[in-house]
Amino acid sequence: MIIAILNQKGGVGKTTLSVNLAAGLALAGKRTLLVDADPQGSAMDWQAARTGESLFPVVGIAKPTLHKDLPGLAESYEHIVIDGPPRDKDLAKSAIMAADCVLIPVQPSPYDVWAAEEIIKLIQETALFKEKLKALFVINRKIGNTAIGRDVAGALKDYPFPLAATTIGQRVVFAESAATGLSVLEAEPKGAAAREIRSLVQELLES
Repeated sequence: MIIAILNQKGGVGKTTLSVNLAAGLALAGKRTLLVDADPQGSAMDWQAARTGESLFPVVGIAKPTLHKDLPGLAESYEHIVIDGPPRDKDLAKSAIMAADCVLIPVQPSPYDVWAAEEIIKLIQETALFKEKLKALFVINRKIGNTAIGRDVAGALKDYPFPLAATTIGQRVVFAESAATGLSVLEAEPKGAAAREIRSLVQELLES
């Protein structure tokens, strides 16, 4: 399965989610590849910060020919996670064309909910050529027991894609682990962040 993590809005935690999802798949025994399709190369930087053996390879393909370049790589892996770019329509379209499933991280903020319309339109345009394409939202960086955290789920119901049952919280361990090239599953395997990532991985595998 090829999973693209996409949102045209920046700062929604795409790279953090991509890295940790790839780690979750790899630790579940799946042959996994992480594709850094963001010209900023944040996933590549995460890999470079790592000192131990990598759980999975990371390759940079920040080109609008991604959907043509990936099939050759895909044969060697069970799952590919694409860390998509913000504000690059052509590259985002190519990532959607390459994907079996598009995961749209949305922070619990009205600005993020409104901004989601742009990626929704891109997915709907591309879905005309890919009937089996799946897409779903995931609430990311949620601060527990806040009204806005609860309200965002209701706001997203107006959009055409379902919302993942798993919610990813705003937790310091995501930033701390990234600084040393680790996933939260390695840094705090029994922590809440690791549980949430494992839950999201399971949900994607069963979708």
